[in-house]
Amino acid sequence: MTILLIEDEPLIARQLLKQVRQIEPEAIIHGPLGDVRAVVDYLSTHRPDLIIADIQLADGVSFEAFRQVNLNVPVIFITAYDEYAIQAFKLNSIDYLLKPIDPAELRTALAKFHRWQPTGTDFAEQFRVFLAQMGAPSPTPTYKRRFTAHYMRQIVPVAEEQIAYFHRDELIYLYTTDSRRLVTDYRTLDELEELVDPTRFFRANRQYLISLAMVAGCVPDLSGKVLVRLYTPFETVEVLVSKEKAGVFRQWLEG
Repeated sequence: MTILLIEDEPLIARQLLKQVRQIEPEAIIHGPLGDVRAVVDYLSTHRPDLIIADIQLADGVSFEAFRQVNLNVPVIFITAYDEYAIQAFKLNSIDYLLKPIDPAELRTALAKFHRWQPTGTDFAEQFRVFLAQMGAPSPTPTYKRRFTAHYMRQIVPVAEEQIAYFHRDELIYLYTTDSRRLVTDYRTLDELEELVDPTRFFRANRQYLISLAMVAGCVPDLSGKVLVRLYTPFETVEVLVSKEKAGVFRQWLEG
């Protein structure tokens, strides 16, 4: 059996690889792959028996890759938080895992794969319908407009407008527009990225999720990367956007 892993967060990818190897010691494991282009390139020439895929990747979402290839492979999805996607996966008999990945849940999902047999409609047709559903207009999503965090031994509410950026440094910190640093209970920026309004917040890199309201300007460098300056009343923060995400960042700025 060949399993393809798709996950762009290095720590989660290493944990996932270790867990899958423990549960499926005889399996041939490819990846982890971390971006849409790499997934498309791989699936253009390979057909694994199973895919375990994160939804949000470095340069987009894994659905984009699956739409570009003639996929006829069962998928176990990984997500931090996405109720609409979870409902769709259930309708199409595709399992999912919530981050952080629980080993017991992963074992159950893999056991489900071994029991899986296509019934009625061909799996490829089911998956095409699923992708069409994911690409079709859906009800307006509801994003979190207020967060809680820890500050000076208190749990305080922070409105969306008060957030300058989130920063990952062992813990996930929330920096406010008045330059306070608060500790959140979130474990990954992936989780936060799926909770916030993508028109207001941008995942600049693995460490920063930034607010549009705080962007004062940006400077492209010769390598294609973009240096973004965030201005708050008491400090200036510089955040680097990779060459691969620079174009997406410009589109986000333009709205």
